[in-house]
Amino acid sequence: MKISTKTIVTVGMFTAVLSVLSIMTIPMPSGVPVTLQTFAMALCGYVLGAKKGVSSTLLYILLGTIGVPVFAGMTGGPSWLVGYSGGFIWGFIFLTLLCGLGGKQKNIVISLVLGMAGLAVCHLFGVLQFAIVASSPFPAAFVTVSVPYILKDVISVVGAYLAAIPIRKALRAGNILNEEVRAAA
Repeated sequence: MKISTKTIVTVGMFTAVLSVLSIMTIPMPSGVPVTLQTFAMALCGYVLGAKKGVSSTLLYILLGTIGVPVFAGMTGGPSWLVGYSGGFIWGFIFLTLLCGLGGKQKNIVISLVLGMAGLAVCHLFGVLQFAIVASSPFPAAFVTVSVPYILKDVISVVGAYLAAIPIRKALRAGNILNEEVRAAA
């Protein structure tokens, strides 16, 4: 399989964006902080498409797992993947994938529905892992680590979709983004 230098640089650039947007956190009593990660993952998917977006997300997870401080609050290490918020990290893969599929759609409603489906999967993974790690019933875990974040995350996905439109246009104008990924609008 041949991967172009342009693809490597683009995936790396968005991995850096994911990392930077993960730095700022607002701690929460549940141990799952408020971050811009949802926005970053959705933006990555909507701009790069499913394949490159997921590649960027997987690289982000790999870097964090080996200890590079790219996870929320400039943290890293394998313990984050099995801790209270680890399910959300795993769920980012599906969020990016579905936003990437949504980015190929010409219909804004379909694009956003796919993004919201990705968000739902991300929250499901997050709630399930939190429930297991915290020995909490699923409904209590849902109220603790999903409900407080839903509005922020929905706004993040919609904002990422809107932000992706001019970013994709600029990347295409600079011949950085291949034409295989169509405009979001």
